[in-house]
Amino acid sequence: MGKLVEGDDGLPVEEVGAWSKEKIALLCKYVSISRAVRAKWIGPGKAGATYIDLFCGPGRSKIRRTGEFIEGGCVAAWNESVRSKTPFSSVYIADADPDRLEFARRRLSLAGAPVEAFHGEAVDTAKTIRAKLDQYALHFAFVDPYNLGAFDFSVIETLSKRKRIDMMVHISKMDLQRNTGLNVRAQKSAFDKFVPGWRLVVDTNQPFTTVRRAVFDLWKAKVIKLGMAASTDMQLITGSRGQHLYWLTLAARHELALAFWKAATDSGQGRLF
Repeated sequence: MGKLVEGDDGLPVEEVGAWSKEKIALLCKYVSISRAVRAKWIGPGKAGATYIDLFCGPGRSKIRRTGEFIEGGCVAAWNESVRSKTPFSSVYIADADPDRLEFARRRLSLAGAPVEAFHGEAVDTAKTIRAKLDQYALHFAFVDPYNLGAFDFSVIETLSKRKRIDMMVHISKMDLQRNTGLNVRAQKSAFDKFVPGWRLVVDTNQPFTTVRRAVFDLWKAKVIKLGMAASTDMQLITGSRGQHLYWLTLAARHELALAFWKAATDSGQGRLF
């Protein structure tokens, strides 16, 4: 989580790395590509199309090195849906930081979004938001935690209980790689939230590279058990020095959503570990 600094629109923004631009661009690309499907769910007498962001942040960011201001995920996704003439009929945002949440809510309101905001940890706000989701509507969730430790698998479980939902997911490759030894040795670790029960399945006496792959494969297997699929098209986001930071992938039930994601990512991201 970056620090809050003065923004260019009268509200505080969060400092981020330049790689955030690629993440937001991919989010907007997917929102645009899926517009024809979304169009079938919005309008009078229809169930609607919902956007969900459980780690919304303040809704606007400043690139540390360049000073450039960019939209945060929730604001960018809403504005892209408007540009594509298929605006989301509901926007649900949440964050554990009440100030960041309020800044995002205000920005979305000023942009004309039908926004509702929920303060709390993602494991709790996911349940609150799920209860509000129309079971017949179309839903799209952006799951963008600050680190692997904040990515509790129960969030995926909770949201997956709505049939028509796709999830764009941020998985920290840096945390998965850099902290393998710590996660193996600790009685409680980020892996325990990311993949509950992993110690019962993964042999921790293997080389760390093998452990990491086994943990990630187990995560994908747990997603499949929920009746969804985690796309094999992983978008690798890298830092300014080429360091591997995180993957973006899509969890979805419908093959068309996975096809949209493949088109958005253009695939070809190289090795996972």
